[in-house]
Amino acid sequence: MYHGAVPSLAQRVQRHLLQHSLLQAGDRVGIAVSGGADSVALLHLLLELRSELGLVLAVVHLNHRLRGADSDADEQFVAELARDHGLEFLRAADDVAARPEAKTHGIEAAARAARYEFFWRLLDQTPTRLNKIATAHTLDDQAETVLLRLARGAGSKGLAGIYPRLTHPRMVREHPQAAIVRPLLRIRRAELEAWLNSIGQPWREDASNRDLRFARNRVRHGLLPRLEEHLNPNIREALAETAEIARAEEEYWLAQVEPLLAQVQRSVPSSLARNLLLAQPLALRRRLIRAAAEQLGLQLEFKHVEAALAVAAGRDSAHACALPAGWEARRVGDDLRLVRAQTAPPLNYEERLAAPGRVHLAALNSLLQVSRVATAPPAVYNPDHLYSVPSLAKELVVRNWRPGDRFWPAHSKALKKVKDLLQERKIPLAERRLWPVVVRDDEVVWVRGFPAPAHLRPAPADPDAWLIQELFPASTIEPE
Repeated sequence: MYHGAVPSLAQRVQRHLLQHSLLQAGDRVGIAVSGGADSVALLHLLLELRSELGLVLAVVHLNHRLRGADSDADEQFVAELARDHGLEFLRAADDVAARPEAKTHGIEAAARAARYEFFWRLLDQTPTRLNKIATAHTLDDQAETVLLRLARGAGSKGLAGIYPRLTHPRMVREHPQAAIVRPLLRIRRAELEAWLNSIGQPWREDASNRDLRFARNRVRHGLLPRLEEHLNPNIREALAETAEIARAEEEYWLAQVEPLLAQVQRSVPSSLARNLLLAQPLALRRRLIRAAAEQLGLQLEFKHVEAALAVAAGRDSAHACALPAGWEARRVGDDLRLVRAQTAPPLNYEERLAAPGRVHLAALNSLLQVSRVATAPPAVYNPDHLYSVPSLAKELVVRNWRPGDRFWPAHSKALKKVKDLLQERKIPLAERRLWPVVVRDDEVVWVRGFPAPAHLRPAPADPDAWLIQELFPASTIEPE
């Protein structure tokens, strides 16, 4: 219960922003506006707070091309909103139905992956463009996410739900301020719709939001209303509070596990001292196994962690158990070792890459994509990632770098060994081993994290160019 005046919607949003340090004075914020009520309300609320918080705002929109003329009408609606408020409009389009994720994980997952690729691409610009993307996730979205993850058997990490702030592990070095932020996680969707009605602001309705073929819609329109009616009228708030609690506990445990893991590990991260591991409480043993695996790029499920602990404890005759991606946990003397199984592919990898096209890099759990893009305004692509159309006409090869590879990134004075470039960037040795490069004939034309060579870039008058980008599945960062 509030004492005195009830805070306005904008004041509640501001309180959330300040509590989690989501936005700072001077931030250049791209507001992700789909045209729906939540995102349109986010636009108006940040406009109301813009002067007080000292923000520079723009509107960003991805056309998913899933609903034909309706998708184009959504884009036009958002473009007009941006124009009416004098904001820069940054847009892109993606044929979501044609993405590989649409077949393997469904349309929802493909659309989410496309959106986040677009957001990270916008943030990977020169520092004068955008350093934050604000999305309109609400308290209802948080409740739905927690319930979905609970149904799938998630642990406390999964129950942490949607984080107020999301950073990209591949961007923290070059763009430490870049982040995706969620200003509306404490606000109900119904409140936003009522507020928009009160100020006379219409929004677009997406019919797919009521399509019960999607699990989230079944939770939103079926399960949660029944839980409200028959179990707890405040179930959404309770689930959102569960996420808050789980997130705080995850942050605490992360700080506890990191120094302890360093004590338990041997000289290499993949080898753990069994006596030190087994001396810990069960909760810590589980977290240490999971943390050691994550250092190797492995995401373990509960069953994998339990199997590894059984091997470490010698509870049965088995000296090894299978882990994902061709890895094993093995008991070797006084150690528990996480190693690649003999059937696993070699550390070196090499794949053919067409332009346009994409390949899956299993060793990195990423996709490398070459796509043709327009360079004329309002293009939103980083020039460091663009190549002239003739420069990539031949077949390309993507592989991990090899001794003797040389590369001449733009803005540098001379050709250098890739080995030296990675050492200068202080790339950890474990990451450096598999660092990807793209080769045309015998020339290295692309190295992850470095600008394209000057002689391969498009000319100012070129209408389009090739864009090379490494894409990471949304599930490896955050699935919402």
